[in-house]
Amino acid sequence: MQLSIVSTLYYSEPYLEEFVERICASVEQISNDYELILVNDGSPDDSLHKALSLQQQYARLKIVDLSRNFGHHEAGMTGLEQAQGEYVFLIDSDLEEAPELMLDFWQAMQNDQNVDVIYGVQEQRKGKWFEQFTGYLFYIIFNRLSPVKISTNALTVRLMKKNYVQAVTQYQERSLFVAGIMAHAGFNQQPWVVTKTSKESSSYTFAKRLRLFLTCITSFSTKPLEYLFSLGCGLLLLSILAMLVVGFNYLIFSASISTITAIFLAAGLVIGSVVSCTGLLGLYLAPMVTEIKQRPRTLIKTIFPGVD
Repeated sequence: MQLSIVSTLYYSEPYLEEFVERICASVEQISNDYELILVNDGSPDDSLHKALSLQQQYARLKIVDLSRNFGHHEAGMTGLEQAQGEYVFLIDSDLEEAPELMLDFWQAMQNDQNVDVIYGVQEQRKGKWFEQFTGYLFYIIFNRLSPVKISTNALTVRLMKKNYVQAVTQYQERSLFVAGIMAHAGFNQQPWVVTKTSKESSSYTFAKRLRLFLTCITSFSTKPLEYLFSLGCGLLLLSILAMLVVGFNYLIFSASISTITAIFLAAGLVIGSVVSCTGLLGLYLAPMVTEIKQRPRTLIKTIFPGVD
């Protein structure tokens, strides 16, 4: 098979029919030897039923129905594992990224056969000021802390060769940050500037974004542990210094009240450092527990294959 298109479904019903129509029209300008894989990530709306009805019209549509909601990244990886094409185009189904980008990416890859991946980046991040600011801050922090660098404002949309997809799907971690994994895999990857539209609402709440941020940092960097160790050593030295000052004052000036105050200060520094160190260690240890259990990233309930 020449081409696989992979997308996920979560509250996708309002966009699904237009998405399928546009992506199929685009890919058919390249080849009729393709498959369109839609992974239903436990969507609470009627995305699955809508996809099943579209399957009657689009014979090359393959639907993978997960047993529940596992997460956007996990569902996307499941779709990549199902893909059979020599080239794989990954894109969200919410139409924020134009399906017609498939044609641009395909032409660019054909012009340079040494390229393994072409991925989208936003020249200007979408959304309101808070989303733009926090997104910009995320990339600064991640790239400062991690030896693996990712492009600022990188997007889901990308065209990949089969050997790259096979390499990416070998990553088996459960605490999943797909952009980090895709950068870590290496190969010859080239960015392509695209314009991404913005919906009024997003399923990515602030809490989800915060959890993803913590996953990203703890998955790809140990520098926070190094910084915390340095902080703990510094606080310990300050505590020792404070106690020496207290002892000196007590012996020379009999400053008993200041002694008690300083002892509480020193104790607070020590307790604060211990608590913060323990909390950060917990952030690193919690994903390790998940990895050790070796539970599957997703569970497939049903596969509805396309009709040849």
